[in-house]
Amino acid sequence: MGPSGGGRGQPDDAPPRTGKEPRGTATPPPGPARPEFWRSPLRGPWLTSVFGLVLLFGITVLFVTGLLSYAAYNPDLAAVNDQTPDKGWLGFYLFPWPTSPYWLYRLTQGVHVTLGIVLVPVLLAKLWSVIPKLFEWPPVRSAGHALERLSLLLLVGGAGFEFATGILNVQLHYIFPGSFYTLHFYGAWVFIGAFVVHVAFRLPRALRAVRARSGEPAAGTPDAVGLVSPRPAAPTISRRGALAMVGLGSLALLVVTAGQSIGGWWRRTALLAPHGRDPGSGPNGFQINKTAASVGIRPSDVGPAWRLTVRGPGRQVDLTYEQLLAMTQHESALPIACVEGWSTPDQRWGGVRLTDLAALVGLGVNTPEVLVESVQRGGSFRSAVLSDQQVRDSRSLLAVRVNGAVLSADHGYPARAVVAGAPGVHNTKWVTRLTFGEPV
Repeated sequence: MGPSGGGRGQPDDAPPRTGKEPRGTATPPPGPARPEFWRSPLRGPWLTSVFGLVLLFGITVLFVTGLLSYAAYNPDLAAVNDQTPDKGWLGFYLFPWPTSPYWLYRLTQGVHVTLGIVLVPVLLAKLWSVIPKLFEWPPVRSAGHALERLSLLLLVGGAGFEFATGILNVQLHYIFPGSFYTLHFYGAWVFIGAFVVHVAFRLPRALRAVRARSGEPAAGTPDAVGLVSPRPAAPTISRRGALAMVGLGSLALLVVTAGQSIGGWWRRTALLAPHGRDPGSGPNGFQINKTAASVGIRPSDVGPAWRLTVRGPGRQVDLTYEQLLAMTQHESALPIACVEGWSTPDQRWGGVRLTDLAALVGLGVNTPEVLVESVQRGGSFRSAVLSDQQVRDSRSLLAVRVNGAVLSADHGYPARAVVAGAPGVHNTKWVTRLTFGEPV
């Protein structure tokens, strides 16, 4: 492009001068750094601010429920529970996960996963609305602007990373080269740090833009810089129409996702639920993640030679399956709730209380924590440590039956742990050893 008339050296397609440009501001290079490159008439402070305020609420809930999900693993109990061993002070908030209400993890993790999927259209729309800001020129104008730009880079990258890893884990299950938990945990802290900085810079502007109902500011004014196109194309939809379209997208995702957490008949509506959409019928007809075959369980591992070893301070008892069945049996109605967001309705479990098994090795009412180990050969979560309060809860069982029938192989035959309020992976299947109160 040649210079415009008047010989001032400003290209024909350069943005209009407002007279308020910082001294020494360079003309943007051709391409997305020029405001007129972005021609949508919808972009502006109002639409961007509406999406931003929705994300402010939604991401706050996501972060809190994510922290609760991590706490539910009781990572401070033992190394086998801790999927992020180098968390350091990031675990400052951890607390012993309660067993009551027993549906707490089912609720918090269901909200976490469902809301994360529902917010995807809002996140994409928000990124679309501010994409010109990612290319603004000059890239850095001051120290404060540099900090804001860095936070924006971490914010956009962190949002993409957290949403992508979360959805991939839900849909494909254990595909990551490292631990999903480590990647998602540290990524969340990086993202939320950038999020807080961004909110501190932008929240007053966002509130001001939403309150201003008279329309968007003119291109070139301070509140519109980088958002309102100086040369907009003809509109094909209104801003409120675009907002409604994004809302309908989120509603559609809610409809095809939430059923996996609600369970029962509603699970049929969970078209995006990746695991156990058709779990079969009968007493064992409910969702599973890992089958016996997938973790290397052989018939000999759970056949007549199977033994349950119960260890305590200085004592050990080995039980056959028949001896376990001969002990006093109890029942508990508890769900299975998975980190991937799906859960079952309450299942009626039958088996031996963990406290009764602890009594076999001389432990009384002050039963300590227990290391639960499985015979599985492959896969993750072959063992877990349950807290003393989980062990002492009368609903916590080593289950041998479910809904009146013997456990199926995929549901953990001959015995599995069932614990009130615990993540599904801590309801260890194919249990072969319980170690009470010894260092692990």
